[in-house]
Amino acid sequence: MRKLTKTTISLAATGALVLGGAAFGVSAAQADGTVHTVSSSSSKIPGPVASVPEVLGGNTAVKLDSGFTDALTALKLTPGVSGNAKLADGSVSFPITSGSVTYWSPDGDYRPYVQGLLNHDDSGLTLSAGDTTVTLQNFVVNPGSSKLYGDVLVNGKVAVNDAYLFSLHGGTLKPLQLEGDDAILTGTTVHVSADAAKLLDSTFKTDAVKSGLLVGTATITAKIK
Repeated sequence: MRKLTKTTISLAATGALVLGGAAFGVSAAQADGTVHTVSSSSSKIPGPVASVPEVLGGNTAVKLDSGFTDALTALKLTPGVSGNAKLADGSVSFPITSGSVTYWSPDGDYRPYVQGLLNHDDSGLTLSAGDTTVTLQNFVVNPGSSKLYGDVLVNGKVAVNDAYLFSLHGGTLKPLQLEGDDAILTGTTVHVSADAAKLLDSTFKTDAVKSGLLVGTATITAKIK
């Protein structure tokens, strides 16, 4: 799950963002991380609105929900960051180190309409209480499966690799925005997974971290050229 399965796309201009419904072949990373080839000329599979075969940078930022920060305060957990992540003004952000994204129109029938994988190596979120620090890092966002995976460290030692940490709910996702060299997807809500809730409760000896707890709202900014 860790490293991106290379995505190949036949484009009118290789490496550029492709807009419109012109017929061309697409190999897109599906929800399970495998690669399937489809064609926009198929009666069942429409052409994507936009394809970014190689994300050249950018970041995934999460505006932390007050309910999440209040829960951390009640549990006496202090949030922080590791590696290249940043925490400021109530938001935490993680640089995108590699990936690809294919976006179909949400008005059509093709689902999931956002597919790909986005890697965030060497950055993460920390939660600390007393002499215990849990680090969630090396995130892999899979919009097709609506899941975020990552490694879990306790006091610097690996506890779990490629754990299912957060679920992604796209019901409030806004249409794709293009701003200069960036493609922007915002509005997806991030929730604590059952696996992560169990792990955090066990580590910090509590039962207060619940599956489905809203962490915040994500904005993915993918640099496309």
